[in-house]
Amino acid sequence: MIGFNKPYITGKEFDYIKAAIKLEKLSGNGYFTKRCHEFFEKRYGFKKTLLTNSATAALEMAAILIDIEPGDEVIMPSYTFVSTANAFILRGAKIIFADSQELNPNIGIGQIESLITAKTKAIVVVHYAGFACDMDPIMELALSRNIFVIEDAAQAIDSYYKGKPLGSIGHLAAFSFHETKNIISGEGGMLVINDDRFLLRSEIIWEKGTNRAAFSRKEVSKYNWIDVGSSFLPSELTAAFLLAQVEKLDFIQKKRKQNWEHYYANLKILEDGNKLSLPAFHDFATNNAHIFYVVVRDLSERDKLIAFLKHYGIQAIFHYLPLHHSPYFRNLNGPISELRNAVRFGETLIRLPMYIELTEKQMDFVVRTMFEFYQGQ
Repeated sequence: MIGFNKPYITGKEFDYIKAAIKLEKLSGNGYFTKRCHEFFEKRYGFKKTLLTNSATAALEMAAILIDIEPGDEVIMPSYTFVSTANAFILRGAKIIFADSQELNPNIGIGQIESLITAKTKAIVVVHYAGFACDMDPIMELALSRNIFVIEDAAQAIDSYYKGKPLGSIGHLAAFSFHETKNIISGEGGMLVINDDRFLLRSEIIWEKGTNRAAFSRKEVSKYNWIDVGSSFLPSELTAAFLLAQVEKLDFIQKKRKQNWEHYYANLKILEDGNKLSLPAFHDFATNNAHIFYVVVRDLSERDKLIAFLKHYGIQAIFHYLPLHHSPYFRNLNGPISELRNAVRFGETLIRLPMYIELTEKQMDFVVRTMFEFYQGQ
């Protein structure tokens, strides 16, 4: 079986976890957490970073920070993971779903502008597969209407928009270090704070609504309950694992990009023959090689291709079901206007095996099997 994903272990994870145990500080916000924060802030110029238990937790923190309340509206793409919506639903927001673009699953300015009302509090952009949304017009529109922009950059570590790191553009951003991502900690995530208004409060929310972080820096003589919050920070064991990964980020990215390019070069003939479409992204975006996907012609072909690959021991899987079609959303809101592109990607997008230890021989077998499928069509 050529599995869809295989977590990459650098080898240093074990050493750092042992070191964390020897330091006798296993709860969060210790030495390894601080090392990770320093890495991301220095490398990408993020104003402030806070490790979290997941990207879901980071998005929940973002919803608290911008004071989402019942009646507020939040615009986001329908083609995304449920956490993008849940974080704001939990605070009482009404989710306004936008369609994807024709070119790729990302949201575009044309899908956003007509959905803005007096109740719109935030726009959440999702950088699907690590490819950047067109952030300049989105930020310009949001700032002109006094609307917050949150980047769901769960898939977008080490990817850029016009030379700017994704996650550094919106008011807030969320990253994921789930085992399927480029760098991992099993479960894990990170909130990025780019707006000065949220610097102090983010730490308080992160530390269960207390000023414990300030206390640990000896800025206050005792810590107290200051605000709402929850237990959003991960343990030092998780941070130790992540530090081993970030130290190998350049190596990981180089290998993933080689694998992505190998797929692209060898499957291009199928795209040229109008059999399928390969990932497409704009000149303003870079490719962090998070996902390699293909878009086939219809739902029937998708299911047949996945089954054909599975028969030969290849695990390829589809991705999101559009959230506006979900039972929960329909029960809450009833049917909404059809989002044609979101539905199309939900029915036709297939992700191929993609991980650092995937060999050229394995990728060639995946490619040959796909050619064999289309020769029989």
